[in-house]
Amino acid sequence: MPVPHTAIDHIVVTASDLDTGAAYVRDCLGVIPLPGGEHAKMGTHNLLLRCGMNCYLEVIAINPAAPAPAQPRWFGLDAQAPGSAASLSAWVVRTTNIHTHAAASTQPLGPVTAMQRADLNWLITIAESGISPLNGMAPALIEWQTAELPVLAMPDQGLSLEALHIYHPEPKAMQALLASLQLDAPVSVFPAAPDSKPALRAIIRTPAGIRALG
Repeated sequence: MPVPHTAIDHIVVTASDLDTGAAYVRDCLGVIPLPGGEHAKMGTHNLLLRCGMNCYLEVIAINPAAPAPAQPRWFGLDAQAPGSAASLSAWVVRTTNIHTHAAASTQPLGPVTAMQRADLNWLITIAESGISPLNGMAPALIEWQTAELPVLAMPDQGLSLEALHIYHPEPKAMQALLASLQLDAPVSVFPAAPDSKPALRAIIRTPAGIRALG
């Protein structure tokens, strides 16, 4: 039986604090993300913004009121300098068979970990170092343990993720990874300039027209 394709579940803006992340999204997209919740196991909290029928944007930061977790925080948050600028720095791919897709991945995406936020439960791959392979540009895999996708409960503010661009010095390795995950999504991989860092760029349709994040 063939394994189903994967899709973009959400894109991730990391920030030194949620206010900084919210301001970055507002400046780029003209829309303010809404309150999310806390991730006790990771010591983080988030804001959320729907970006289409089944995709959303997450702003995530270290929760200063939470104790430090027993493992490195996800999305490279522990490596972020205090007061650093917010950025689009990670993305998450949705699957209905996380163990199969993780095993098929050309890159080690990390152990499949059970997570919870309020009444939401899911499985997600988390790199043991807290930073995904390929300079953090490899996606995490997520499998929701819910009756319906959480994005469906988020208010529609007229945004839609049109494309995700990945700039990387090893484009062939990135393309091989996406193929191994059977990704069915508008993702394009481009060679990064020799003097630039790997980066993500999201093209998002907003009520004010097409905007870019990243």
